[in-house]
Amino acid sequence: MSKKMTYDKAFAELNDILISLQSEEAGLDDLAEKLQKAAELAEFCKARLRNIEQEVEKLSDSEKKA
Repeated sequence: MSKKMTYDKAFAELNDILISLQSEEAGLDDLAEKLQKAAELAEFCKARLRNIEQEVEKLSDSEKKA
């Protein structure tokens, strides 16, 4: 995964993969590759959301102490 990947880009790519799979455009040989990429993107998105959640919690905690 490139360092320039953002949550929005990863989510959009996940949607593209989902649409491709739902439209049955993907051949069987392509399926494993798309599923692997989707798993990587999903993990990236989950990690990014966890990081954002932690940042929000820190901000919330610091506001409560102020």
